[in-house]
Amino acid sequence: MKGEKVTLRAVEPEDVELLYNWENKLENWKVSNTLAPFPRNVLEQYARSDQDLYAFKQARFMICKKETNETVGCVDVFDLDLVNDRAGVGVLIAKPEYREKGYAKEALEILIKYAFEILNLHQLYCNIPADNEKSLKLFEQIGFQKTGTFHDWIKRSNVFVDEYTLQLINK
Repeated sequence: MKGEKVTLRAVEPEDVELLYNWENKLENWKVSNTLAPFPRNVLEQYARSDQDLYAFKQARFMICKKETNETVGCVDVFDLDLVNDRAGVGVLIAKPEYREKGYAKEALEILIKYAFEILNLHQLYCNIPADNEKSLKLFEQIGFQKTGTFHDWIKRSNVFVDEYTLQLINK
């Protein structure tokens, strides 16, 4: 799946080390609700599997810069609910030097097109902590709307932070 700046591709076995580092980076845990280190063998099994979206109820795509093919992040579809035609989405631009350059936005736009046109989903959603202003702005820019608030939902260093639910309906 290609855009002007990025290409989305499946996870390959050679991505395991990269994913292992991203998944276990403490700064990423606060946006992914991770509480413990991620085992390498799980990533290895996933990379070697057929990554069947319908079996796993999730899919990860690697975000590669189109001009250099460098992998800069990943975008996920998760919690696939075929009864209600919806799924969650998330994006990570792992390398700080590539943030705020349009890669996440384009990757999400490609993923949305895939979800609505190929998977025929009715809606996508995401949950974003209220203090993650950059992610909120990004998702709102591409059409997601805040539809709910979980008050005092996330505890960080004995301070509670709200979390917003955002939705994008396929009309």
